[in-house]
Amino acid sequence: MKKVLSLVLLLSLVLCVAASAETIVVMPKLVGIPYFNASQVGAEAAGKELGIDVIYTGPTEGDAAQQVQMIEDLLIRGIDCLAIAPNDPDAVSPVLQKCKEANVLVVDWDTTAKGGDVKYSIHQIDDKAYGEFIWDKLVEAMGTDSGEYAIVTGYLTAANLNTWIKYGEDYAATKYPNLKLVTDPVPSDESAQEAYTQTLALLAAYPDLKGIIGISTPAPIGAAMAIQEKGLQDKVAVVGSSMPTDSAPYLKDGSLDFGILWDPGMLGKLTVYVAHDELNGVKIENGMEIPGVGKITLLDDGKTIIMGPPSVWTKDNVDQFKF
Repeated sequence: MKKVLSLVLLLSLVLCVAASAETIVVMPKLVGIPYFNASQVGAEAAGKELGIDVIYTGPTEGDAAQQVQMIEDLLIRGIDCLAIAPNDPDAVSPVLQKCKEANVLVVDWDTTAKGGDVKYSIHQIDDKAYGEFIWDKLVEAMGTDSGEYAIVTGYLTAANLNTWIKYGEDYAATKYPNLKLVTDPVPSDESAQEAYTQTLALLAAYPDLKGIIGISTPAPIGAAMAIQEKGLQDKVAVVGSSMPTDSAPYLKDGSLDFGILWDPGMLGKLTVYVAHDELNGVKIENGMEIPGVGKITLLDDGKTIIMGPPSVWTKDNVDQFKF
């Protein structure tokens, strides 16, 4: 009887180790803002569906040094995959190389790392199409393709934000040559309050401003807060990447014209599924179906994965979205 119990106990321990053997870390640029909170829900839901250990952790502010230290600690603990949204691709590159040397799968999501540091780069959207789309929506909201506008971004080191801005500015130079960017993109450090403060300063410095683009989910909200406070809904258009639940009150009173994004929960889920498939020898292919996400696009480089096209929130449809 004792032998049977010992065998049962041993089998239980083996099964327990096997069940928890795969550990995927999903690291956002920072924790505690609605966008990354929603991503966490999706990532952890995928972990439960797959029966694997998903650790969603990141710094409390957009600090690359904090990310590096956290990754060093995780390497000591032992992990199978790191999925990172880097605050500064150059700053985290050495520790990502250390992960690869330790046979840890490294992918990026939401924000790109340096190409040689990752196996896959999981994008929420086609960067060029997204940047151009935002500028088109600005012109639509302004009701004219001429006039002064400004950009309120997140952190100036965020690769994804900078990429969208570059594509948008390049596009505007040829498509909308009469648009005038009044100053370099203004950082808001992923804070709606800072975006509000920066927008007030922009409005004071450039009284003829006709439009503001917010790049990073808190930025359009902060800009809209300033427009709302000043009663400039009919004078200054605001568009940008925002969460629908945050956007709703500002869309409804006209201080935000369009919110443009995707479902960050789906992005978190996609990240975990891609990492799990790669760890288990499943080939990632163009058009493959990801549970709860849909069909993905794998670009010809064999590395870049795109989730899908953007969604647009307006005063008429925003209540349909629950994230």
